[in-house]
Amino acid sequence: MAGTYQDIADKRQDLIRKMTDGSVFVAASSVAAITTIAGTGSALFTLPVGYEDLGLLTDDGAALAAATQSQDVTSWGQFGPSRTDIINRTPSLTCTAQETKALSIGLMLGVDAAAATIPTGGQYKVDLPTRPKGQSYRVLVLGVDENADGEIYIARFMPNAKLTNVGEQSMNGGVFTYPFTFTGSVDSTLGTAETWFFHGPGWLAMLADMGFTPPA
Repeated sequence: MAGTYQDIADKRQDLIRKMTDGSVFVAASSVAAITTIAGTGSALFTLPVGYEDLGLLTDDGAALAAATQSQDVTSWGQFGPSRTDIINRTPSLTCTAQETKALSIGLMLGVDAAAATIPTGGQYKVDLPTRPKGQSYRVLVLGVDENADGEIYIARFMPNAKLTNVGEQSMNGGVFTYPFTFTGSVDSTLGTAETWFFHGPGWLAMLADMGFTPPA
């Protein structure tokens, strides 16, 4: 029998994770999907050709959310739902890019800026399409933490993400930014809207401490 709360409490400061750095990688839907971020060791895999880093982000980093939709069944005489079913879970990513380059410009304007031919003189001109295409992207968010054993990677991959919102831009003397919101839906080939990955030498060293059974 436990004598006090301290006898049953199990709190570990070393299991608190903080993503001190990271990146958002974007690729066309035709590019290979991410199925792993590391091998049997702890080194990160090289990303498939076609994934490009959005680069520097505002210090808000990458905000990840999941909107859950439920459906209630009500019954006569009951004051609350007699049954609740989760019918949808939609992941989303919001980030604000700070680098002005072909990727960020193209996402903001809904065009393939990297495919543009720059004419003599160097001007890049874009007429916004009257009917933007519902382009799908593959989006990987990779966050990095570290402990005494090395880096810890926490990543989330949306294989079928659409750019559902572009935020306000301001020319007021501050940094000219590119605010994006991506919303994921189920990829018909992979059968998921989002995959999570956890890896790195720091992660491997703490598997047992976190409640996992380490590999033999």
